[in-house]
Amino acid sequence: MGDTQDKPRPRPFRVTSFDVAAEAGVSQSTVSRALAGDPVVSEATRLRVAEAARKLNYFVDENAARLRTGRTGTLAVVVVCRPGEDRKDLNPFHSALLASLCGAASLRGYETLVSFQDGPDNFNGRYQEQRKADGLAVIGTTENYSAWDYFRQLGQGGMHWVCWGAPFDDVEWIRSDNHGGGRMATRHLIDQGYRQIVCLGSETSPQRQFGERYDGYAEEMRAAGLDPVLLPIEKGLPREEQGRRAVAALIEAGTPFDALFAVCDPIALGALDELHARGLAVPGTVGLVGFDGIRAGAYSAPPLTSVEPDFRVAGEMMVDKLLAEIAGEPLDSRRVPVRLLVRESSKRG
Repeated sequence: MGDTQDKPRPRPFRVTSFDVAAEAGVSQSTVSRALAGDPVVSEATRLRVAEAARKLNYFVDENAARLRTGRTGTLAVVVVCRPGEDRKDLNPFHSALLASLCGAASLRGYETLVSFQDGPDNFNGRYQEQRKADGLAVIGTTENYSAWDYFRQLGQGGMHWVCWGAPFDDVEWIRSDNHGGGRMATRHLIDQGYRQIVCLGSETSPQRQFGERYDGYAEEMRAAGLDPVLLPIEKGLPREEQGRRAVAALIEAGTPFDALFAVCDPIALGALDELHARGLAVPGTVGLVGFDGIRAGAYSAPPLTSVEPDFRVAGEMMVDKLLAEIAGEPLDSRRVPVRLLVRESSKRG
């Protein structure tokens, strides 16, 4: 019994492209070209080779193929976090964008390597140099300026990359149609009968999208003969707290308002909490619209009206722009379309 256990197990038989060639009745080079999709190979021959490979359970050695092409078949994704931020507190918008981006990469035949980075101790964007990935997509909080400066410098050094959330315009960025979304949200509130609409946001935040959303709001207000009013959010606080403090400041200053447009959903949800605490009915007394379409807004009380970017398109645009950069054929498309999700928070009572 012991002798039987000590016998070495037979090594599994490994099917090669030569075996597939023999089965299909073609040369080994034809097998390689057929499985690589070379148009020189006729459709009938390609199908015969594919059937032989299936029958023999043969798979292309992707590592060898990558060595030949110089590509890894992988895209790196970095999520920029606030310094010291607990990963479970990640902005839900970034979580949704990350999922969309990875899904789009997968549909295009790429794997993704994901990293969460928040400070110099873990900054790493040299995936291309280390042959871990063909290019890099960076998303995350704009407020970690040192992180964005790090990736910007790598990009200036020749790294293939694309980003969402950078505080710079001289990089390969993708963003929502923030200006159009700001106009859309404001027009909706005006159509509901609100007239004293205040924007909770910032014109000077490193979040470029906040300024763009305010500009859209202000343009729509002026087009309707109304005066835009900006209540600046306090810097360096969690978004929900920024919303709560903004509403408190608005009320204590005695500024008249009957509706609020918040430049992101977490600010809107914080504002909603403070309005409830102050006994102001939403909707009815105050209408409220946010921006980003995060899932939590659908379950607030009342559900939050929001401007939502098309997350599927956002992921596809980021991946396609990155692949175009890798191929040396940059794409001009930069703006992701948005739509208005009308829920209870903005309806006139």
